[in-house]
This record gives sequence, C-alpha cells and structure tokens, in this order.
Amino acid sequence: MNRKCVKWTSCVLSGLFAIASSAVAQHTPSGETAHPVTIKVDLDQRIGAYKPIYAWFGYDEANFTTMRDGRTLMKELHDLSPVPITIRAHHMLTSGNGVPELKWSSTGVYSEDEHGKPMYNFTLLDGIFDAYRDAGVRPMVELGFMPKDLAADVPGRPEPYQVHYPASTVSGRSNNPPKDYAKWGELCRMVTQHLVQRYGHDAVRRWYFEVWNEPDIDYWHGSPQDYFKLYDYAVAGVRAALPNAIVGGPATTSPRSDKAYAFLKAFLDHVRDDRSAADGNAIPLNFISFHAKGQPIIQNGEVAMGIRSELRDVDRGFSLIASYPQFKPLPIILSEADPEGCAACSSKVNPANNYRNGTLYPAYTAAAYKRLFELADKHGVNLISMLSWSFEFEDRDSFEGFRDLSTNGVDKPILNFFRMAAKMSGTRVSVTSSAEVPLDKALAEGIRGEPDVAGMATRDSHSVASMLWNYNDAAASTTAASVQLTMTQLPNTVHTVRVTEYRIDSTHSNAYTVWQQLGSPAHPTPDQLRRLKSVDGLQSTGPAHRVAVKNANVTISVALPAQSVALFLFDW
Repeated sequence: MNRKCVKWTSCVLSGLFAIASSAVAQHTPSGETAHPVTIKVDLDQRIGAYKPIYAWFGYDEANFTTMRDGRTLMKELHDLSPVPITIRAHHMLTSGNGVPELKWSSTGVYSEDEHGKPMYNFTLLDGIFDAYRDAGVRPMVELGFMPKDLAADVPGRPEPYQVHYPASTVSGRSNNPPKDYAKWGELCRMVTQHLVQRYGHDAVRRWYFEVWNEPDIDYWHGSPQDYFKLYDYAVAGVRAALPNAIVGGPATTSPRSDKAYAFLKAFLDHVRDDRSAADGNAIPLNFISFHAKGQPIIQNGEVAMGIRSELRDVDRGFSLIASYPQFKPLPIILSEADPEGCAACSSKVNPANNYRNGTLYPAYTAAAYKRLFELADKHGVNLISMLSWSFEFEDRDSFEGFRDLSTNGVDKPILNFFRMAAKMSGTRVSVTSSAEVPLDKALAEGIRGEPDVAGMATRDSHSVASMLWNYNDAAASTTAASVQLTMTQLPNTVHTVRVTEYRIDSTHSNAYTVWQQLGSPAHPTPDQLRRLKSVDGLQSTGPAHRVAVKNANVTISVALPAQSVALFLFDW
C-alpha cells in the first residue's frame, strides 16, 4: 500500500511473522543451465534525452541530516552524480526539540507567545539546510507539518501533538489543518524569506517548494478543499518572499487508488478553474508531484515483489496529467517512488523487508527505471524525478532491513544502482532483448514466471553506457542468463572500443554478502567495518579492455545471475 505504513499494522503483510528473513536471502545459480538471451543496442535509433531522474532522495527523519552518518551519506550522494542531487525530507516545520525518532523529526521553527503572536526560531532548520549546503546538495522544501501552536482542533481526533512509532505517527495534531490560514501563509513567507537571506536568491530560486505530503490519506486531517486552501496560502506566502519560486504539489499517494486519483484530479481542477483563497489571483503551479509504490506479497513462502503496482501508479498518474493541455508540459516529480511503502519498518517488524539488503532491491529498481522513461514517452509528459524514499537510520543494527542506502556507514547494494545510473548520460537509444517483458505485460501481470532480462542504453559523442539486468518479482528466482550483447551502428572510423564492466551481484558491489560471511554482526568491530567498507562501493569485474569493432558492430558475452545488474561503458 502506498501509505508509508500510516498504521503500524499495515507494515506487516499477511502471514509474514512466520517467514524468516532468510526467505529473501541472496540466490545464486547452482548447476543450472543459463538461459540464452540476445540483447541489441542500436545507436542510430534515438529515443529521447536521458534525464537524471535518479538524482533525488528523501526521508522522514529530517534531523538525521545533521548526524554523523547522515552527513557522510549526503557527501557520497553528491559525489556519485555529475548533476545536482536533490533531497526531500518531512517535518521541516514540525514543533519539537530536534531529537529524531522513527518517522518523526522536528525543527521548532514556529511558536506563539501568550498573546498568540508568532515567534520564529531558525536554529534547527538552519542546521539542516547548512548541512545540505556543506554537502553540495539541493533541498526540495516540503512545507509541513503543522506547528503545535498553529494546529487547529479537529473534532473526533483527541490524539496529542506527537504520536510515537509503532503507533500511527501521523495521527497526532501535527497533521491537523491550521487554526489560522493567514498565519500559515505568513509562516511560509517567513521561512522562504529566511532561506533567501541565508542562502541567496540565486540558490533558492532553483529549489522546489512542495506543499505537504500525501494529503489524500491520514497525513492530512482535513478535507480536499481544506488542503486546496492550505496550498493557496502556502504558495502565496512563498511567492511573496520569492516571486519566481518553483512551487507545486500535491504529493498524493498511488493514483491506482480511485481515491488518490480523484484527489489529484480535484487538485488540478482547482488550480485550473479557481482563484486563490489567499489573494484572489491565479493559483501558481510549476510542477506536479505524486507517489508511486510497489506492493510485495508472500508467494509459496517466499517474497514476491509487486512492480506492476508501481508501474500502474505511474501510468495512471501520467495519463491524468496528460489530459490537461495546460499541465502536460509541467515537470512531474515522483516525490516518492519505491518498491513498497514503509521505509522505517525494518525486517524485524516485517521479515519481507530483508530484500532491501541484497541485490533484489537494485534489480527491481533497474527494471522499473527503464519503464518509467517508457511511460513518460508513452504519455508525452515531462518526468524529471524518480525520488527514492531512502536515506539512512542512525545508530541501528547493521543491515536491519530498513529501506535505506547505507547502514552504519556501510553502503548497501542499492546505492550502487544509483552510481550506475549516474554514469549514463546523453541520449537514450533503442535496446531490444529476446527476454524482455513487454511494458504492457509488466503493467498487467508484473514480472512473474520467466525473468526480465533486458537493458537500456545512452550515447554521447564518444561513448555508450548500457545497463543490463536479470530481474524477477520472485525473490527465489535462480534463473541465470547467458547474454550476447551486440552494439550496432558505431561510427565507421572506430575500429576498437574500450570496455569497462560494473556489476551488482552476490560477489560485486555487495557488502551484505560479506557481512553475512562475517557472521552477521549487529555491531561490527572496527576491523569488520573496514572490511565492509572495502567492498561497499561500485565494483568493476576487472580492468578495462579493448574489443575489436567489426562492420560497425561490437559483440560481447555476459553471464547475468538472477537478480543482478550490470553496466557496460564503451568509449573510443
């Protein structure tokens, strides 16, 4: 469910407590004949620009930003990408002392005195944004949640301001509407004004300001019309401080849900047809955001991913946006796009989530990645972001099964997928495979039965990057592939190419398997940490080598284990 586990029980899929975490362990072929596959890259068949939709990340616990491993990871994210990394976090306006908990953070930026006069304290907020600046990443400013002194009373909702996990952390007053929308708009103006003063107009005008998160579910304790009013006052406040600010929303949940689809449609209708509740002017909208999530299940005692759910979300959301001529060209930000819904639900809570530690997670992401581009092409929309709702969880057991990129400073295999994606650039070109699951079938059935052995490629003037994967929704898949990869239509003047292969599998770019070999220590020793850090980055299968070009073609053979990803860089 695309709910980020609004209720703790939704973190637990039916029957999962009976499933050991070994159900999603690494699977490698053993004596099985590899399935023959032919993949062709046609350099003359250009599809479209390769947009760096990979360069977006987010997390619930904004205060992790300033902690030890959070700072380290942000610098790693900056370093992996040739384009700016954008970071989205919840709780930028939430009241509190800045001490994070699972699914909770705070900045205490707003309070009121005994006479109801607003008071502002930017200390904690500055710490977070200073850390972004120091790491060289860009914030996506999510305007939420409601400060304690500004939160209205909502009939029938007696919960306190903060509710602690594992109870529903969004059930408290922090997700209520404001008692005074004018004060809410002024809060957004003051925050934006402060950001401009501290970080400069030229920097902040490039940031995306998004209003709230998932207002179609319990993240928002008001009606759709209440949210539209919240949006109007928020963007009016932002624009009062920064007239050319990039503003948008509504960051709704999965459009495959009729309720979420209806909310997104009603929001677009509001922007198109209504005047702002804040100032009576046209309602600004510079980008549209919604979320897309997969839906894993248990099948025959094993975890089976649900890639079709994420793809259906994207397909239906893109179709809706494309039906509005005035909104179709706007940037679309999938401000959460993930295999499932609850980043903070570890495999201790939900054993299925152990998939996040190994190669199934990056293989899933690779298979989804190409199809997001294909869906954008299908609907003619402007996708700019596939934001991974994953960061790190400070001071937890190693490989505890959170949806994170790094665990106690050790990078997981999934982070190496993003390192691969960042090595691709230029123009997308045609890649066909004898074992690719067609987009329509993936939308209808997912990727079950035979695996998806496929690829995507980009080209620049003197280089090509080709990503391949062997993916199946079933974690237990052991079907290996013997791939013949052919690249055609190289320039006639090129007689050899240099080839470098990067790999994510059980023995490459995979600190998890090494951690298992070390005995799965919850808290590795310094020597063990050094060993893990030595293997946690993106690894090549060997030194670069040269391959002859014949008749403008290059052919190489590739062995792809189940649930693996490879990246080939060709240059001349």
